Amino acid sequence: MEGLSYLFLLLGVFSIQGSSVNLKENLALKGTAVQSTTYSSCGAAKAIDGIRYAPGVAYTYCSITSYELNPWWRLDLLDYYYIYKVTITNRGDGWLEQTTGVEIRIGNSLVNNGNSNPRCGVTSLVPAGSTVSFSCGGMEGRYVNMYIPNIQMYLTLCEVEVYGTAKKQVIRVQVKAAENVDEAELKTLVLNKLNQTLRDKDVILTWRMQPNGKVFQ
Repeated sequence: MEGLSYLFLLLGVFSIQGSSVNLKENLALKGTAVQSTTYSSCGAAKAIDGIRYAPGVAYTYCSITSYELNPWWRLDLLDYYYIYKVTITNRGDGWLEQTTGVEIRIGNSLVNNGNSNPRCGVTSLVPAGSTVSFSCGGMEGRYVNMYIPNIQMYLTLCEVEVYGTAKKQVIRVQVKAAENVDEAELKTLVLNKLNQTLRDKDVILTWRMQPNGKVFQ
């Protein structure tokens, strides 16, 4: 139809740092995990399989490194998040030292395998089969590490859960509008259309008009 043009919009939706309300999704389930070494068949992924406890031999549902100096485990969330809570479950059959003194490190760096990122907390000795949560206050990071520094030990994690909000989400929409539509009118049109999904978020609105590619914000 004459007089109409298509405008392709890229909206960057940034989460509001400082709110930990309704953090129900375990982000770890969407990530991938690696560890410094692996004991038997107890690979890193067993700590993010969604199973805190399972029947049978207890250690088989946990990730375990070899007995080594400075063992570590790392979760890649595959995106950048504000992390508010990390939850760790230990073995139900003893061996409590294998989940004691573990530093929880969160950040975006892979220097020292991620073990030099800022620290959220350190685990202490708790009863077998315990699930303990640590408040991380919205620390920013893609990587979550579990690290036992300066001693030789097995590192055992039966489940690691991570809760937070995405640092950035991207939504693409296509809007049909008159060629002479002004900036204010277009912004109103788009925000009204997306109001329900963006109600509780800060929004930076950017669009690029074809064919000249002029950018408005």
